[in-house]
Amino acid sequence: MPQRPLLKPLCLLILQALACHAYAADPADAAADDSAAVGAMAGPVQSIEITGRGQSRQVQNINKADLAEALPGTSPLKVLEKLPGVNFQSADPFGAYEWSTRFSIRGFNQNQLGFTLDGIPLGDMTYGNNNGLHISRAISSENIGSVSVSQGAGALGTASSSNLGGTVQFFTLAPANERGLTFAQTFGSDSTSRTFARVDTGLINGVFKAYLSGTRQRTEKTKGEGDQNQDQLNSRFVFNFGDNSLTGFVNYSDRREVDYQDVSLEMVRRLGYDWDNYQPDWNRAVNAAKGIFTGGVNSLDDAYYSAGGLRKDTIGGLTLDLRLTPNVDFKTTIYHHDNKGQGHWYTPYVKTDANNPISLRTTEYSIGRDGVTSDVTWDIGDHTIAAGLWGERNNHTASRNYYAVTGPADTMYFLSRPFATDWRQNFITTTSQYYLQDTLALMDGKLKLNAGFKALDVNIKAINLVGTRAAGEISADKKFLPQAGFNYAVSGDDEVFGSASKNMRAHQPGVSGPFSQTQAAFNAGVASLKPETSVNVDLGYRFKRDSLQGSLAVYSARFDDRQLSVATCAGIVGCPSTFVNVGKVDTKGAEAIAVWKFNREISWFNSYTFNDSKYKSNYMDGSTLVAVSGKTVVDAPRQLFNTEVSYESGTWFARAGGKYTGKRYYTYLNDGGVPSFWLANLSAGYKMNNLGFVKDLSLQVNVTNLFDKQYISSIGTNGFQASDPNGTAQTLLTGAPRQLFITLNGKL
Repeated sequence: MPQRPLLKPLCLLILQALACHAYAADPADAAADDSAAVGAMAGPVQSIEITGRGQSRQVQNINKADLAEALPGTSPLKVLEKLPGVNFQSADPFGAYEWSTRFSIRGFNQNQLGFTLDGIPLGDMTYGNNNGLHISRAISSENIGSVSVSQGAGALGTASSSNLGGTVQFFTLAPANERGLTFAQTFGSDSTSRTFARVDTGLINGVFKAYLSGTRQRTEKTKGEGDQNQDQLNSRFVFNFGDNSLTGFVNYSDRREVDYQDVSLEMVRRLGYDWDNYQPDWNRAVNAAKGIFTGGVNSLDDAYYSAGGLRKDTIGGLTLDLRLTPNVDFKTTIYHHDNKGQGHWYTPYVKTDANNPISLRTTEYSIGRDGVTSDVTWDIGDHTIAAGLWGERNNHTASRNYYAVTGPADTMYFLSRPFATDWRQNFITTTSQYYLQDTLALMDGKLKLNAGFKALDVNIKAINLVGTRAAGEISADKKFLPQAGFNYAVSGDDEVFGSASKNMRAHQPGVSGPFSQTQAAFNAGVASLKPETSVNVDLGYRFKRDSLQGSLAVYSARFDDRQLSVATCAGIVGCPSTFVNVGKVDTKGAEAIAVWKFNREISWFNSYTFNDSKYKSNYMDGSTLVAVSGKTVVDAPRQLFNTEVSYESGTWFARAGGKYTGKRYYTYLNDGGVPSFWLANLSAGYKMNNLGFVKDLSLQVNVTNLFDKQYISSIGTNGFQASDPNGTAQTLLTGAPRQLFITLNGKL
């Protein structure tokens, strides 16, 4: 099948607004604007600012030097797993395989968090695309300059309608001031090859600079048959005029990944950790669809022939940053995002014809988002006033189709002309948010107080095009979501901080939202369905000494009107679900982080989290009472611990680290869970610096899962269950075995 053109025309909808991004005040923003050469990725340096000094919230900032230590192509979400409160799991060594990606903070899962790239909303980054895209598709990891994580109260101006429990803000590395070509080539396990190249224009006439980069990654799965491949183009420019600037970017991604088979604990015991789908054994898949099982298989759902996901994205934006007066700054961004996606699943439940018991089932997505974010900040005496808004219109379509298959063939391309359609829906989502905040500096700046609020209104209009799924309209609207905080500098090296905020997660369109029900179920429940809300409170202490820096924090959260989509059949069958509010969740916990710098060469990083998230309300599943009150929240380990030792001599560098993940439950009644585990990783390298006309040349080795641990990585991949005492719920993925990679990078 011929490939589609690499780039599409990009249409930017120009809107007007006056508003304010809270991220403009974040330390990470400064890192993003650093025009240091990309060659900084040549080797890790333990110089990260991890404690978020000066913030009234629990915040950590990861900069480019820390991102550079990771295996090239690693999702920046995986890099964040070292931070307190953060739980990340994936079935692949890069953490980029989207079906398996699970990211949570303090017990709030990924679709209850907020994500942005340079202030542009990425939605909740779920696999079933409806309002954004995953960071691994939004930008190549080599072009990320810094990441800011707020574990509790996210910044008021964050452009997100889902940030109940924190925010993750990614910032792009700016074009370099020097002209040059940066390259990186990685080879490794499972025929991995990743090529990255970036051309920087350098600063032209003192006012303009730009870059264009390309990434090509090819890798086979760690088990079973199939590839996980991606091509990306990133481009960015900066035009400075006086104290002002105009910045623009266009990023493109084409990702095609063959899936791993979801497993249960019972399947792992019966079939082993290396079990996967049947591909390339077509005859075995056909026989299994007919009920003829071999090799320990005893169910239609033990394996399918194959499955996979395809995503094409183009995202772009323009940002105008103006210094209107010495005391007034104005910033506005317009953006557009276009997405096309398909999820493939060979199903034995729908026949192609009388001779073939298998067909190819797809879930198909399209997104067209246009939006604007703007901000203004005004310094007036001891006050800094910030006010802003975010507006977006999202046109999203989702459908469930079936395609004829006649035998083993490459189907990892966008299919058309299905022979049957179960359902097709269109959603128009209109989002508006504005906020106002005042930060007051007292006692010669030692004490900072901030208080403000935001208002959020999200309206979804659903049209049912094919099938029996619900149509209608639903809104989530809160006019006053307050936030307040303080930061007091006890000394130049010690400070205490605290914050409290109320947040709302709007209803979501798409595959598993309230419109995934039948029309009758939607009509019966829509009047009583409330958006999820949370109240988060943080209190903490930060410190810095000659050889030691870190922080301690305690927190609590009350989560109200938890929404639950109750599955009524196996994931591959795709029956309509029921969607209900099921009560409250209470969370309390403590976090600690510390970095010891023993000398110029050696440092030691540690973080620890104790998190206690409990359901506080029972709920009804039809006529059955599910007594979950007092049970631990699914996929919310009580303990997380990360330790890492790094060595940096200027020529040689190395890092060795391990992470402990506590027991996790995938059932609401806590009768189904996966055990705790340790996982270790290693990276090391040698900097050759200049070699002829090549500069900043280095060779790096990465080993993931150093001790080849067998473990369950992602849970809840097919949803969470009320109960699973026999371990038969097929909603788990096993982790990747030990992998070895070698990278050569440098500059011309």
